[in-house]
Amino acid sequence: MSQLFSPFALGPLQLKNRIAIAPMCQYSAVEGLATDWHMIHLGSLALSGAALLIIEATAVSPEARITPADLGLWSDGHQAALAPVIAAIRKHSPIRLAVQLAHAGRKASSQVPWEGGANIAPGDIGWQTVAPSAVPHAEGEAVPLALDAAGLQKVKDDFVAAARRVHALGIEGIELHAAHGYLLHQFLSPLSNRRDDQYGGALENRMRFPLEVFDAVRAAVPREVAVGVRISASDWVEGGWDLEQSIVFANALKQRGTDFIHVSSGGISPLQKIPVGPGYQIQFAERIKAATGLPTIGVGLITEPEHAESIVLQGQADVVALARGILYDPRWPWHAAARLGAHVDAPPQYWRSQPHHLTTLFGATRLGQR
Repeated sequence: MSQLFSPFALGPLQLKNRIAIAPMCQYSAVEGLATDWHMIHLGSLALSGAALLIIEATAVSPEARITPADLGLWSDGHQAALAPVIAAIRKHSPIRLAVQLAHAGRKASSQVPWEGGANIAPGDIGWQTVAPSAVPHAEGEAVPLALDAAGLQKVKDDFVAAARRVHALGIEGIELHAAHGYLLHQFLSPLSNRRDDQYGGALENRMRFPLEVFDAVRAAVPREVAVGVRISASDWVEGGWDLEQSIVFANALKQRGTDFIHVSSGGISPLQKIPVGPGYQIQFAERIKAATGLPTIGVGLITEPEHAESIVLQGQADVVALARGILYDPRWPWHAAARLGAHVDAPPQYWRSQPHHLTTLFGATRLGQR
């Protein structure tokens, strides 16, 4: 039996296989509201055969957006805009859902990638960013405001309100975005956190605010909602956040009841030097899984089914997440099941596509026609 296609649980979240779809920003919302693009995009991925679909980084407030076109969940109107998309997925797919809740911090107020992705200064479409410290992401960019006590409380309250909307939508999981140089990662990394209060300096202090956000979100939703965290295990910059600190942070999250950890890397600094290659981040997932025993999602240029199978078989990660690879091949789980001799869910409307030599690829199907 293929281990990639064996069941697994992320806390209360039961998965049919070990394939997840990582959150991928689409920059296609209007004032944070989901659009027809989200119906088409998420609907397509929901039919892929993956066990878990994590909806893109979803801003907890207007100023939390990476770009003016980011998806948001900061009002009841935003919840209502996303509801038809969730209802359509529920009607036609057994896939499990989670939402990545995010705050971009100093990397907010940016152009969309296909317009260059540059920082937008405060003005007509840009806004004042916030961060742990008044340190810009790159030289020449707008300087963020350092969050004071009221600002920190607002961020926590925004995460809690968005988490409650996720639950109200009937979505099974929440992933807190503490990776890729965004706000919670900015608190963790000494490259971006220059505070001299209880939220800066020593590792224990730099972890404090992200842990407070986790605690607040965990307390805001019922236990049957899985809550996990995505981290960057390394800044790939000397003197920055690294694997050993990530293990300490992961163990602190474990003590607080996290259901999973999703291991990525990078994003805090333009000085990063990342040796990109197939599975280049799996070493981090493997170390964190071994050191903590947490259910672990691994990600990073995993494109071949045999590679994904090997990762799970060797215990390097419990779940393999795909991002750009599944955009390129939205039926990747079908093709992986065919290569690995496994079964995969497919909607009955597509059963006739099953190749003649793979008679049980979609399980016990039955078709008839006059």
